Amino acid sequence: MSIVLVGLNHRTAPVELREKLAFGELLIPEALSRLVDHEALEEGLIVSTCNRVELLASAPADPERGIDLLARFLCDYHKLSSADVSNHIYRHAGEPAIKHVFRVASSLDSLVVGEPQILGQVKEAYQHAVNAGTIGRILSQLMDRAINVARRVRNETTIAENPVSVPSVAVELALKIFGELSGKTVMLVGAGEMAEIAARSLVAGGASHLVVTNRTTERAEALAREFGGGAVSFEALYDVLPSADVVICSTGAPDYVLRAPETARAMKTRKKGPIVFIDISVPRNVDPALANAQNTFVFDIDDLQSVVESNLKERQRQAEAAEVIIDTEVKHFIGHLNSLDIGPSIVELKQVLSELAVVELRRNRKRLGTLTPEQEAAIREVLIPALVNKLSHPMIMHMRSAAQNGERAQILEELRKMVRLDRG
Repeated sequence: MSIVLVGLNHRTAPVELREKLAFGELLIPEALSRLVDHEALEEGLIVSTCNRVELLASAPADPERGIDLLARFLCDYHKLSSADVSNHIYRHAGEPAIKHVFRVASSLDSLVVGEPQILGQVKEAYQHAVNAGTIGRILSQLMDRAINVARRVRNETTIAENPVSVPSVAVELALKIFGELSGKTVMLVGAGEMAEIAARSLVAGGASHLVVTNRTTERAEALAREFGGGAVSFEALYDVLPSADVVICSTGAPDYVLRAPETARAMKTRKKGPIVFIDISVPRNVDPALANAQNTFVFDIDDLQSVVESNLKERQRQAEAAEVIIDTEVKHFIGHLNSLDIGPSIVELKQVLSELAVVELRRNRKRLGTLTPEQEAAIREVLIPALVNKLSHPMIMHMRSAAQNGERAQILEELRKMVRLDRG
């Protein structure tokens, strides 16, 4: 039994191609049914996110053929030629496929290493396949193990504990200052994309109210509506400033928008605790001299970026530790799969031993004298099966151990010679 995988991600294909090959949630059940509608593929699963599209299957006979079928299905389903896709997809079978699945679930293959969303997306893909009836013995065990490996990586490393984006670092800094963001007010000075992303992250972190001011009033009002906050005129900036706990400034202005003297006068009316200024403008919009005021913290884009770079380095160190965990788990899982593959050989072994016992019984039947029907039945239904189990047990244990160590074929050949499995 071989596990096969075909896919593309943010490193191998541009977003334009990933969009064309994506599977919408409503399409997945029908796509899964079509995927396994072939004798060469027994089980199937589809992972489709903004950064990756992957088809996973079990191929009972020929892994190369299984890979070709997956690649062909990906193109045919989306009505694209293989020439448009082939240079952008990766193909894995067996151990590399297993390792890839474990790395994806553990967020080692993500655009942002350590991000938590991918595990939820993997679980969702697994559930879609379960609901569609395209998951069987092999992929169910693979996905269960992948989820457990991801949890082990989270528990045994700190790969997810260091924010690696400017907005997430802004939240981290604010949390360190306030302890929590519940009940805090975020003020946006400017309504550009980066300010919006940072504000969204802070609000998601618990900040409860948003105030937006911008030179273009319509933009301020639109952004305030999105967050359920309020908009104020740009001229009223210093009037409302004392009510803010976190100020995110990004206006594109060529000079300081928040100047130290005017801010100091405005803050005299502030009766609350510390205030945090996060300046993500280039050139800077917040006067660095503000940091000299009591209970005032000022961070600019360089401060945030230095934290991001430091955290990225730490995540990389943790990723190296996670790779060791994954390599160990891959070896264990392959040993487990190999032990599953000896099932038919065990049946064959027991059948041959049983046949040998029956032959010997017939050959020596006269020596046993007269037996009642009950005694005859006991010999065939109790004694012979018990003898077969007793004889086969050490052989089976040896076969399982050999399978886990990659010596299955050699051991089976020796057993065939021993019990004449290749007689014919």
